[in-house]
Amino acid sequence: MDESSTIITISDVLEYSFCPRFIYYLYCLDIPQHEEHRFKVLRGREVHEEKRKTNPDYLRKKLEVIEKELDVFLSSKKYHIKGIVDEVLFLKDGTAAPFEYKFAEFKNTIFQTYKNQLALHAIMIAENYNKEVNRGYICFTRSNNRVEEVLFTDKEFQQSLNVVKEIIEIMDKGLFPAKTKYRNKCIDCCYRNICV
Repeated sequence: MDESSTIITISDVLEYSFCPRFIYYLYCLDIPQHEEHRFKVLRGREVHEEKRKTNPDYLRKKLEVIEKELDVFLSSKKYHIKGIVDEVLFLKDGTAAPFEYKFAEFKNTIFQTYKNQLALHAIMIAENYNKEVNRGYICFTRSNNRVEEVLFTDKEFQQSLNVVKEIIEIMDKGLFPAKTKYRNKCIDCCYRNICV
């Protein structure tokens, strides 16, 4: 991975987690996905904008936030990633943490997709701010803005970096990956008519 000049976005990681073939169709075949037509994507963007304006400060007090930055673009050449973090929180204990809004309900579990996204944001925050980042937060807007904490381990960081490596391999080598094992994802997929 280190010899590659490819830089991927955190959105690419989310797409790959939905189905690895997204990356192939989008980057190797240059077929746009037109996600702007999908309801969840549109609504998710609206929620982000609403939250940015109404940002509930009471949550921040509970998390012992002393400062925050909104919509922060970060990148890491070392790890081949870039993306926008909804909020970078600076906490009372001297650490920092990513905070992400999700237009989703909390169903007693935090999906690996979300953990990968937060872990990669944490890696970029640590590198760019020279701060320890050992946790992140997700706000589930469809569950009354419930906030869940995600603790990071070396295993979490490595797992998310392995996903980055797999994506770069598809892009750099033009590999055609296996599709998702979850058939129900194919129903809402913009590539379902051309996927074999």
